[in-house]
Amino acid sequence: MPVITCISWISLCVEELFEYRVVELSSAPCFSPQADFNGKHDSLFFNDGVRRIDFVLVYEDEDKKDFDKRHTFQRKKASLMKMGMALEATRSVVDDKLIFVKVHMPWDVLCTYAEVLHIKLPIQPNDLASRPSPWRFFSCVTKHFYPSEDKIGTEADFYTAPFEKDRLEYFYVKDQDNFFTPSMRSRMAYYILNRAPYEIRGNIKKFGITKLLDSGVYKAAYPLHDCRFNVRSTELGSPNERLLLYEEWAHPKSFYKMQPLDLIRKYYGEKIGIYFAWLGFYTLMLALAAAVGLGCFIYGYHTQETSTWSKEVCDPNIGGAIVMCPQCDLECTYWRLNSTCESSKKLCIFDNFGTLVFAVFMSVWVTLFLEFWKRYQAELEYEWDTVEFLEQEEQPRPEYEAKCSHERINPITRAKEKVPYTACGRCIRLSLGIGTVLFWILLILASVVAIIVYRLAVFFAFSAKLRAQDLKELEPFREYVTPQMATTVSASIISFVVIMILNILYERVAIWITDFELPRTKTEYENSLTLKMFLFQFVNYYSSCFYIAFAKGKVVGYPKEPVYLLGKYRNEECDPGGCLMELTTQLTVIMGGKAIWNNIQEVLLPWVKNLIFRHCTQAGSEKVIPRWEQDYQLQPIGKLGLFYEYLEMVIQFGFVTLFVASFPLAPVLALVNNLFEIRVDAWKITTQFRRMVPEKAQDIGAWQPILQGVAILAVATNAMIIAFSSDMIPRLVYYWSFSVFPYGDHAESTMSGYINNTLSIFNIDDFSNFSRPHNTPYWFKNSSTCRYRDFRNPPGHHKEYQYNMQYWHVIAAKMAFIIVVEHIVYFTKFVLSYIIPDVPVHVREQIKRERYLTQVIIHEANLKLKHDIGLQKEKMKVEVVYCLRFKG
Repeated sequence: MPVITCISWISLCVEELFEYRVVELSSAPCFSPQADFNGKHDSLFFNDGVRRIDFVLVYEDEDKKDFDKRHTFQRKKASLMKMGMALEATRSVVDDKLIFVKVHMPWDVLCTYAEVLHIKLPIQPNDLASRPSPWRFFSCVTKHFYPSEDKIGTEADFYTAPFEKDRLEYFYVKDQDNFFTPSMRSRMAYYILNRAPYEIRGNIKKFGITKLLDSGVYKAAYPLHDCRFNVRSTELGSPNERLLLYEEWAHPKSFYKMQPLDLIRKYYGEKIGIYFAWLGFYTLMLALAAAVGLGCFIYGYHTQETSTWSKEVCDPNIGGAIVMCPQCDLECTYWRLNSTCESSKKLCIFDNFGTLVFAVFMSVWVTLFLEFWKRYQAELEYEWDTVEFLEQEEQPRPEYEAKCSHERINPITRAKEKVPYTACGRCIRLSLGIGTVLFWILLILASVVAIIVYRLAVFFAFSAKLRAQDLKELEPFREYVTPQMATTVSASIISFVVIMILNILYERVAIWITDFELPRTKTEYENSLTLKMFLFQFVNYYSSCFYIAFAKGKVVGYPKEPVYLLGKYRNEECDPGGCLMELTTQLTVIMGGKAIWNNIQEVLLPWVKNLIFRHCTQAGSEKVIPRWEQDYQLQPIGKLGLFYEYLEMVIQFGFVTLFVASFPLAPVLALVNNLFEIRVDAWKITTQFRRMVPEKAQDIGAWQPILQGVAILAVATNAMIIAFSSDMIPRLVYYWSFSVFPYGDHAESTMSGYINNTLSIFNIDDFSNFSRPHNTPYWFKNSSTCRYRDFRNPPGHHKEYQYNMQYWHVIAAKMAFIIVVEHIVYFTKFVLSYIIPDVPVHVREQIKRERYLTQVIIHEANLKLKHDIGLQKEKMKVEVVYCLRFKG
């Protein structure tokens, strides 16, 4: 015994010297391959009623069907019991070929992987006084807009610290069974499953549940819902959180209530919670923008009948007396200006001075939205323990780890580490990815050019028919159906169809490129894919809008020398009032079509699939279906999860901000869509899909800088839309150049004659043989001139058909407007960004307090450990001396 004591003392000294500790996973309980279902359909536990089910794996029994036995071999090689997990298998009640493997994480395994993943857990209740809500005085009214406190109570607030197994006594552990929440347990189980090896061939290792799912070894892998979404669980101690989420969040009757974000985060994880928090905040901020935009629209609607320029267009003595030149060669003919009366009135709804004010307001609004979101996000980061998540917790992707075959020196630790590729290989991968993205962007631009050619060809056909003298049956519709409108609507629909087709094709390409690049972490993977998809979607969705806003009607020449596209098609012109109405039509078609298509794809298809699946696998009424099999009958979550939800909203954000000067109702449509989107997404993930694997997320990731980039670009695009697509600047130039009394009783009359001033004169004898119209209307036979939209000198002038002085005044005014507005708005954005701190003061204080407590606890733990080691050393020294002196 004394010799053993001496050896123990020496080994303790050696262990202290090298600071070496061994963590050993506990062995798993026995795996029962055919445990019978106990008949408890709501049970969340193994048959013993003690061990909780943390994950479920589903595979098809090869003994029941002629399959390749390699799948069985790979499942045996991916032994999860060796990794400390407890397993229990149960055959399906509905289909006896299916086997459900229930996975349980024992306490020791949970503690080990909680330390590996740096999961933050409670150490002490929050002792800082909470800040009172500014709405507390209106609580009698606001309480009706919040989830019921009787059903969803307020969670206790704790200071937290990264878990350490050796310091378990410092953590706030009331009950071991509930110390780790179900979402934490599922997350740790998924982490182990993603790193379970199943095949090794030379230097190539294959592991991970994702690969096994892709190859068909397993049919599904998912955590369990805790109950049915519309029925309370009969299981003792079940939290019924899914039912609470359905009743207080996803049910249509709760559409007016605020979202229970803490419960969403607790049940689905921080990544889902931060998405719904962002979507709710964005929708709330849209309410203000929608109110101002609706006011701007109402103002334009009431002034459309009183605007001087629309009156002149519709006046038979003014607009009816102005003969316009043909807008295409040969087949097009002359037409009267008053034929565009209705489109001119509609244009006044969107093209007025209120639009300018609204565009400036939206530039400020988007800055406030982003700055206040940063503050709100900082609060959520602290409350949900995701501060410093990326630095501390995120682990490499299994696909990355599996291909690590090269060595390099880590630039930070200066130690050797395994990487999947060399620096040269990384450059090749990135170059291939960039080249492929550029190729697809060029493909989109080619499709845009094709649609432009279609517009020119169809405009030629519509003009020939609608302007033809002999088509008397179209006479009642000519006032409403113009060639420009018919062309725009048909081209917008075709453009939308092309957008949807290219989206489907490019999605697979983007995923393949990102997989080939092999990013290290999941955040890097998602950020890389996000950038690729957004660049593509940006060009795909917005290119047609940019064409109408900044290219159409800008380079058309004049009737004697028109400009041709591809040497064949004459460039199309805008209406006499500009292209703004066409841009509005394009935005309406794309936004409306996109919203309808997304709802069909996100809601209708999963519901129909679940309905068909339940019908095809209908069990007899006497059979009780267990919880894990009920969840298997739901739709699986895609690999990209929330990616498409973010992408949909960011594209919408672009429509709301980039082109809002042409469409003040865009925020209204976005608000209505988002109010449905929140509840539809909630209903979808709560009722139609399996439970998502909970994931941590610090923020909205790469979408944040994308939103900031869109906000910066929106200032320039709106200023340029007002300058080049709207008719506002020419009106202002005319008003200040030709009005004698700008203030007073004659202020309105100063705009009279504006339409005539913007139309130049052309002598029809100057038409070339390739442009001269074949037919002329019966009312045009005695005319010798026609009008076209431009500022050019009339025939007979010494500078015939060259730009006049007013053209250069208008150009100078447009450039000055863009420069002044951009500088004012950018300066305002800079000031707002500076004076609004990204992190609230009270959150900073709580973060400092938590770090202080963590340091104190670690310091005390180290002191106690040193003290205990010192006492043990002294005791052993005494025993050694005793051994040497008295025992020899």
